[in-house]
Amino acid sequence: MNKAKEFTLGLQHLLAMYAGAILVPIIIGGALQFSTEQMTYLVAIDIMMCGIATILQVIRGKMFGIGLPVVLGCTFTAVTPIIAIGTDKGVGAVYGAIIASGLIIVLISGVFGKLVKFFPPVVTGSVVTIIGISLIPVALNNMGGGQGSEDFGSAFNISLAMITLIAILLIYRFTTGFVRSISILLGLVIGTVIASFLGKIDFSPVADAGWLHMVQPFYFGTPTFDLGAIITMTLVAMVSLVESSGVYYALSDITKNKLDSKDLARGYRSEGLASIIGGIFNAFPYTTFSQNVGLVKMTGVKSRRVIMITGVLLVALGFLPKIAALTQIIPVPVLGGAMLAMFGMVITQGITMLAPEIIRSSENAMIAAIAVGLGAGVAFVPNIFAILPEWASVFTSNGIVCGSVTAIILNILFNMIGPKREKSTHTEVVPVK
Repeated sequence: MNKAKEFTLGLQHLLAMYAGAILVPIIIGGALQFSTEQMTYLVAIDIMMCGIATILQVIRGKMFGIGLPVVLGCTFTAVTPIIAIGTDKGVGAVYGAIIASGLIIVLISGVFGKLVKFFPPVVTGSVVTIIGISLIPVALNNMGGGQGSEDFGSAFNISLAMITLIAILLIYRFTTGFVRSISILLGLVIGTVIASFLGKIDFSPVADAGWLHMVQPFYFGTPTFDLGAIITMTLVAMVSLVESSGVYYALSDITKNKLDSKDLARGYRSEGLASIIGGIFNAFPYTTFSQNVGLVKMTGVKSRRVIMITGVLLVALGFLPKIAALTQIIPVPVLGGAMLAMFGMVITQGITMLAPEIIRSSENAMIAAIAVGLGAGVAFVPNIFAILPEWASVFTSNGIVCGSVTAIILNILFNMIGPKREKSTHTEVVPVK
């Protein structure tokens, strides 16, 4: 394969994951009320860390790297917890929790295979469903123009959001292959272009941004280490590892490279290391992006060199703040329309994971019912358990933690102990992020 073709394929992988990658910092930075300059840095460092995390996985060393053509980005699993921690305990606690959870993943990477039994599909499916449900209000608020905005719910905002959503749906319905895989990105572009023609785009963030900058550790301040925040992010990281395992096995089948426990340990360790580095440079935890698996299967190109090019391109973009600033000209309603599609897919992925488990046994149906009900309920009514002792708030003040712990405990009760013990099996499911 010539270098020009390798570069083109590498660029395709970048475009396939780009919309998902930039939405995470945009959502988090917006929720935590970051300034324009801070948002530009956040997007830039996230894109750079996607590249570093990808390179860490593509290489195959003694301790790190699963050596498969896998692309990494920040998972939507982390969005709601990060916003909750940042709002309640401050940005320092967010990055302290990301660093600590990454270190924990590195330390347990060799034995995580034994812990997977506590995260069967009925547990991970419940958690993914809770996360998707808790993200929908974010999408709807953005469709209206942003919570608290003067023109919230105006005809223009709703129309622009719906035009974006319809564009995404039409592209997804009437195209195939690579174009279909970037339908979200194309929808964002179409919505932004329409808003530009109507004079609703502010280009000042791009004009104010420099052409080149250097990243710096602890840009948003010194990390702090809060036990509740660390537990939350560690649970999120473990769920992400289970999902990543599905991607690893899918790529293993495509590339005809069988995986053993040492391969998986290197993959888990790389994700933990990426989270540590991400926390230091004020980015996020990273996990595998399944849309790129579809691209590998579609093109038939399984070369790690192609993915390495993707990683290098992502790192290079991280040094260009003007490129990062382009994301800030996207109107909030346009983001809302795209978010509705992406977050809805998160919910359907959780349902896809849960459906066969619920059909398989009524016990699993009860596990999912209580876990999703409690998790989503606490996400919408976070003070419901405020009367409980302060130590209990670690488990009851966050919907994802509450739902995760509930699902784990109920799975142990119904499927792992007692006379009616039923052995749970982990279904390899490729997640949508």
